[in-house]
Amino acid sequence: MSIPTRIRSLNQSIREVSAKVGRDSQDIRLVIVTKTVEPQLVLEAYQAGERDFGENRVQEWQDKKDALPADIRWHLIGHLQTNKVKYVAGQVSLIHSLDRLELADAIEKQAKAKGIAAVPCLVQVNMSGEESKFGLDPALVVDFVRQMALRPSVKIRGLMSIGPLTEDEGEIRKCFRETRELREDLKNKFPQYSWDILSMGMSADYRIAIEEGANMLRIGSLIFPREVKK
Repeated sequence: MSIPTRIRSLNQSIREVSAKVGRDSQDIRLVIVTKTVEPQLVLEAYQAGERDFGENRVQEWQDKKDALPADIRWHLIGHLQTNKVKYVAGQVSLIHSLDRLELADAIEKQAKAKGIAAVPCLVQVNMSGEESKFGLDPALVVDFVRQMALRPSVKIRGLMSIGPLTEDEGEIRKCFRETRELREDLKNKFPQYSWDILSMGMSADYRIAIEEGANMLRIGSLIFPREVKK
């Protein structure tokens, strides 16, 4: 199956799931994950009409971006080291993995140094509580966001969460539902931020994420199966 065909199939599935729960699929953004994917294959997805692409590692993103169209909206979706912030601040559309004050400080420092008014970020929450995952403990998120008042260049747009590694649909749904509920609470407590993005759902659990309110999906293997990767 070609990459454009896979994208069409995925978009059709997104429309169907959205309709089932009374949502407009146009409100859901697809970020195509390109980790380990050759630039030529990324270009095929671009030529199929996609513009939002996500990379996990800064070095891999740097290696690819100059070989691909300049109007791609790049998302940094993986754990971000503070010493790599200087490369992505002002260069990527959205950082999905703001998860500690040290990183917020590095973003603020780079924004001031480069004259960047705002660096769009999502607060990453470890809602599943798995030790293998990055992200803030949900109980610490309110205090963390409160401290962003001292870091005005950090423009919070919403939350990102990764579903638990389990086949238990109930556990996955609970994680996504609680992330949505946390965002609603944050909207009330911190109206100065837009909270317009809820980034949840990957290839294995995007349907549940849509049902639980996600409006940004991070999908890789459904579009780039293992056999087309490096």
